[in-house]
Amino acid sequence: MATDIDTNAEQQEVLIVTGMSGAGRSTVANALEDLDWYVVDNLPPQMLRPLIELANRAESGLPRIAAVVDVRGRNFFEDLQEMIQSLREGTKVRVLFLEASDAVLVRRFEQVRRPHPLQGNGTILDGIDAERARLREIREASDIIVDTTDLNIHQLATNITETFAAEDTAGVQVTVMSFGFKYGLPPDADLVADARFLPNPFWNPELRPHTGLDDVVKEYVFQQDGAEEFIAAYVAAMRPIFAGYQRENKRHAMIAIGCTGGKHRSVAIAEELATRLRGFPGVAVNTKHRDLGRE
Repeated sequence: MATDIDTNAEQQEVLIVTGMSGAGRSTVANALEDLDWYVVDNLPPQMLRPLIELANRAESGLPRIAAVVDVRGRNFFEDLQEMIQSLREGTKVRVLFLEASDAVLVRRFEQVRRPHPLQGNGTILDGIDAERARLREIREASDIIVDTTDLNIHQLATNITETFAAEDTAGVQVTVMSFGFKYGLPPDADLVADARFLPNPFWNPELRPHTGLDDVVKEYVFQQDGAEEFIAAYVAAMRPIFAGYQRENKRHAMIAIGCTGGKHRSVAIAEELATRLRGFPGVAVNTKHRDLGRE
C-alpha cells in the first residue's frame, strides 16, 4: 500500500491558493472546480498532508488538489511556508498568490459590508496593511502571482481557466504583456523590458491614432535602428530561461514589455516577441495589452 501511495504522490499536483483577502480566492476556487480540480476551502496548513494521503488512498485518486489557505486560519497560517517546503519533497506543489491594490480591496470590502479579518478595532486599511506584512514571505516564494486590481470576477475566472487549461499541452505557459510605464509596472511580471529606446510613434500625427496592432505602426517600429536586434537578442535569451523553467517546474511566466503609454511600441514589440516565442518546444504563448485603450 505504501508503494501505491508514493507512486500516486509523484503524479499528484497540489495547488495552494492564497493571497490578500478580497483579491478573488473564491472566484479562483470556483474556476478550478470547473476544471475538475478537487478544491478545499479554508484549510489549515497542517491538514494538507493528511488530505494528500487520503486522496492517494481513494480508489480513482485525486490527481489535482487545490487548497485555499489564508489568514482566516489564524495561528495555523503561520506554518504554511514550512509545510509547503516539506510537501515539495514528495509531491508537486505550487503556490498561487492573489493580490490587488489597497484602494480596490477597500472598495470591495465596503461593497459587501464586511470587516477585514485582521482589522480588529481598526480600519479596513489597517487590516490590509497587517495582512500584507504577514503574507510578504509567502508572496515572494509563490510560483504564480495574479493581480486582480483591474479584473472583475468573470475576467479573473477566464484568466484562471486559460492559465490552467493550457497546462495539459505546454510545459511553460507564457504571457507576453505590453504596458505603459506611466501607469506603473505590472506587479506580477517575471521579466521586464523597456521599448522606450525606440522613437515614439505618438509624435507622428499620422501614427498617433493607430496602435501597435496596426501594420502601419508595426512597420514604423521595426524600421528603427535596434528594433530587430533587440527582438532577436531577447528571443535568444529566452531559450535557456525557458529550458530552466521547465527543469525547475515553473509552469507560468510573464514577460512585460513597456513603453510610455502602452499603445504603440510595447504593443508591436510584444506581438512580435510572442510570435517568435511560439516556436519554442513545450511553450504556450498568449498576449495581453494591459493599457491599450487608456489614452
